[in-house]
Amino acid sequence: MTSCVSKKSVVYFPDIDTATLNGAIDYEPKIKVDDMLYIAISAADPKAAEPFNLNSGDVTIGGGGGQGLQVQRQTYLVSNLGTVDFPVLGSVKIAGLTKAQLSELLKEKLVVYMKDPVLNIRFMNYKLAVLGEVNRPGTYTLLSDRTTILEAVAMAGDLTLFGKRENVLVLREEEGVKTAVRLDLTSADIINSPYYYLSQNDVVYVEPNKRRINSTAIGPNILAGISILGFAITTILLLTK
Repeated sequence: MTSCVSKKSVVYFPDIDTATLNGAIDYEPKIKVDDMLYIAISAADPKAAEPFNLNSGDVTIGGGGGQGLQVQRQTYLVSNLGTVDFPVLGSVKIAGLTKAQLSELLKEKLVVYMKDPVLNIRFMNYKLAVLGEVNRPGTYTLLSDRTTILEAVAMAGDLTLFGKRENVLVLREEEGVKTAVRLDLTSADIINSPYYYLSQNDVVYVEPNKRRINSTAIGPNILAGISILGFAITTILLLTK
């Protein structure tokens, strides 16, 4: 069954020797509404930084406080307005910023209160979904915010032999705007795509190829035909007795 699948349709980067690679893409994800961020503030004088951190186990949801879990210490949930409510500093709009930009913004506010503040920021709910013709479709929580589409495919157990490697769909939402982009995993030029690195909450969909579509359509028809044929033969045998 699989012998009819061409080598070209399952091999990644057959043109890797001739592709022009522009080097590493300077990618850093932007903070979005509903992101959960771990933000810890420290300084040479711990007493000076203490009022600017959440109490152990606290979690702020949008612009206010909420119940906490120990594993969520120092975790903030970005509100639908793109803001979080920091102790002392109050409401700060952070949606649309990168982690580096947020760090600089908070440092500018904190130097009024302490010397040489240090920020530790990371995403706590960085997820993406991989659907369609992959071996393990599902939603995956990522430990790194620099995850490529190839790594996402690997987490999902690679594409099946029926997946269209030259037409993989990536769905993304940024600042309320939804975009859909199709990527060719058989071309090494994908490395230069701005969608090579996936963003939080991206959806990757691998379409079935014609062979899969045809087998899905023909299968039920064959079974139905066999059933009808069997019924006809049984009827004829009964009538000829």
